[in-house]
Amino acid sequence: MTKEIVKERLIGQFGEQLTEWSEPFALLTFRAPAELNLKVMQFLFDDEGLAFRFLTDLTAVHYPDRKGEELCVVYHLHSLTNNIRLRLKVYVPIEKPDVFTAEKLFSGANWMERETYDFYGVNFVGHPNLTRILNVDEMDYFPMRKEYELEDPTRIDKDDEMFGR
Repeated sequence: MTKEIVKERLIGQFGEQLTEWSEPFALLTFRAPAELNLKVMQFLFDDEGLAFRFLTDLTAVHYPDRKGEELCVVYHLHSLTNNIRLRLKVYVPIEKPDVFTAEKLFSGANWMERETYDFYGVNFVGHPNLTRILNVDEMDYFPMRKEYELEDPTRIDKDDEMFGR
């Protein structure tokens, strides 16, 4: 099994709906529409030849300058039998950051989706317990979004001398 065969199988199943194919650092990477994230992962999981049955990582990235697709949910999947990894990207607008949950397909997604919700505000539709997991419940913002100015570098309480350096 090669990355080219994986790409051919995906294009054969989903056609032109999958875009932005690349291989940064030899990692097959592509983009899918948000409404297809679960269908693409289900296909990768169910296809006996592909067998992408391990979710290595799930996170998000905030791109404040990309209007209408400010949040990118990134999935890293691994086919242990074929020893091939891939990256799936799904972009959603910050006003309606809805993505279908992968928790039923990969039980490890439960924690990762809660963490991604907690820090970026991505709403995983269908998740059984989408609540904050690391931050306090009273927090009314998502700290990993790039919506806040950097700290003032002239603050004296942040001077290295204050910390013995």
